[in-house]
Amino acid sequence: MRRLMMVALLALVAFVAAACGEGGGGSGSGSMADSAPAMSESGPALSDGARSSTPAGEAEPDRKEVVTGRIMLTADDPVATGREVVTIVEDADGRIDSITERPESSSVLTVRVPADGLDAVIDDVRQLGRVTSLTTSRDDVTLQYTDLEARVGALRASVDRLRTLIETADNTADIIEAENALAERQADLDSLEAQRRQLADMVDLSTLTVDISTQQRPSDSDSFWDGIVEGWNSLWTTLGAAVVAAGVALPWLAFLIVCAGIIYLVVRWIARSGRSSAGNPGEAPDERTDNDA
Repeated sequence: MRRLMMVALLALVAFVAAACGEGGGGSGSGSMADSAPAMSESGPALSDGARSSTPAGEAEPDRKEVVTGRIMLTADDPVATGREVVTIVEDADGRIDSITERPESSSVLTVRVPADGLDAVIDDVRQLGRVTSLTTSRDDVTLQYTDLEARVGALRASVDRLRTLIETADNTADIIEAENALAERQADLDSLEAQRRQLADMVDLSTLTVDISTQQRPSDSDSFWDGIVEGWNSLWTTLGAAVVAAGVALPWLAFLIVCAGIIYLVVRWIARSGRSSAGNPGEAPDERTDNDA
């Protein structure tokens, strides 16, 4: 009997121990299972946060810049140098907007060259003479260009919708109203497209002004003797201009002298006629005075 009780007690202890082991393992596995989803959920959260903090998914728009420049240089023959500038610009697939030439004095050119080749053109022009001034400026018009693109797209979509409405409309009043709206939207669309083309042309082709002059300029005087030479040349230039002015004024002076002489003679003749007519009536009183005496 005692042996049977001990066997039953040992069996009860073994059962309790097994039950405790299964409960501990179940709780451990449950905690691991609970922590695993937490970790798996935290993983995507971190990765999403990393993606949201970096703008790698969005393509940054291309910058649109309007580049303008001005270069001033001196050369012995400005006209010939200006023609060399024309050749450089044409070789760079550019165009000439305006040319102002003064033989043996100056030549001013306004040219348009591709924006990516502006630096090369400037380097080639620098070799044609002595550069006295060089300035370039860049104006960022990315926002303006993007705004024009968006407005053009919106207006084009509106025009397409109005055309579809006109094709499917059955009421004459609706058709007339839609056609009026279409004409207004089409005019706005044409204006915006023209502005976009102009802005695109300014972005694609940079504007460069080339001012070429001779070396005989007051600003180029490097010494006292150069100043004396410039003053002497200026004196002779002024005297020559004075002689020319005198030659121009001489015929007018002679004409004015002749006119003054004629006027003088006419006035003198009128004065003499007045004195002679006033002297004849005055003789009667003198005669009466003598007879009375």
